[in-house]
Amino acid sequence: MSQMPSSTTADSGAPALILFAHGARDARWAEPFQRLQQQAQAQRPDALVRLAFLEFMQPSLPELVDELVAQNCYQISLVPVFLAQGGHVLRDLPAMLEKLQQQYPQIQVTVASAIGEDPAVMQAIAQYCVRSLPLA
Repeated sequence: MSQMPSSTTADSGAPALILFAHGARDARWAEPFQRLQQQAQAQRPDALVRLAFLEFMQPSLPELVDELVAQNCYQISLVPVFLAQGGHVLRDLPAMLEKLQQQYPQIQVTVASAIGEDPAVMQAIAQYCVRSLPLA
């Protein structure tokens, strides 16, 4: 599933990609996630790529889904931008999605594993960590 680009009209019904992050009180915390959003949007200009936050930052997941439905966007892929499948991903997210599905039965939401669970992501993180070692 994909998102619509910023230039697409609000009634296009394009699919959406939601990058779902925890959120923090310090606005600077969101900067890497905003860069991730921009990179994903550049790779899928036909899609609407947006950020949503669990707490402290806006928009929340329910607020964003409200906006997407108002734009006739019913196909949503959600990627938890969490390192692991912790309580927020295993408990909080399913509860939120259940409420949203009841509110909007017409939406189709596909949820990926937390990004840190992906072998390619873990390999990239391991490579980054190893680069910090002095050369032997």
